[in-house]
Amino acid sequence: MTDRLRRHFILTATVSALAGLCNAPALAQSRAPRSILVLGDSLSAEYGLPRGTGWVALLEKRLASEKLTATVVNASVSGDTTSGGRARLPTLLAQHQPSVVVIELGGNDALRGLPLKNTEDNLAAMVQAAQKAGARVLLVGMQVPPNYGSDYARRFAGMFESVARQHKTAVVPFFLKGVADVADAARWFQPDRIHPNAQAHPIMLENVWPALRKLLS
Repeated sequence: MTDRLRRHFILTATVSALAGLCNAPALAQSRAPRSILVLGDSLSAEYGLPRGTGWVALLEKRLASEKLTATVVNASVSGDTTSGGRARLPTLLAQHQPSVVVIELGGNDALRGLPLKNTEDNLAAMVQAAQKAGARVLLVGMQVPPNYGSDYARRFAGMFESVARQHKTAVVPFFLKGVADVADAARWFQPDRIHPNAQAHPIMLENVWPALRKLLS
């Protein structure tokens, strides 16, 4: 083998090795376990429930039963608003680097009478931040009781689907479907008539699961 040919083989081998090193982080990231970050309020924080009976805890069991490898980080805080979630999200994204972010916020904004425009802007900002961090997003929608007024109720309910449509993300139109919109709704709620009881949380998980399952595919 000539010196020129020998140098060519050495150079080719070196370039290949360097390319492998450069691709290693990307390969490692693609093989990293998936993680689901749930950013919610009391509906996701097991408020008033025995520990392990909320829909997020049930989600962990569902993942295990379907042999889906994913960790769940429940970053929900009772009483949180979209403003609070927006402020907390950057740190959570940096800390947990989730594959999927579930945003379940907005109900407390309505209870406090906060402007819909502010709520919509906060939801959009959270969706964009999660997407920029490389996560898929599931926006979980809510509805308000009729006593808020039909126009407000309509605009509030439509806000979630509007944000999802604008930012091309998944959405659950109504988190409490089959719980709050049925004739015997009282049986699914705690005495405060605001927070679902433990018997309602499997229904809530079923409302979320089909859209979330697609994001994990």
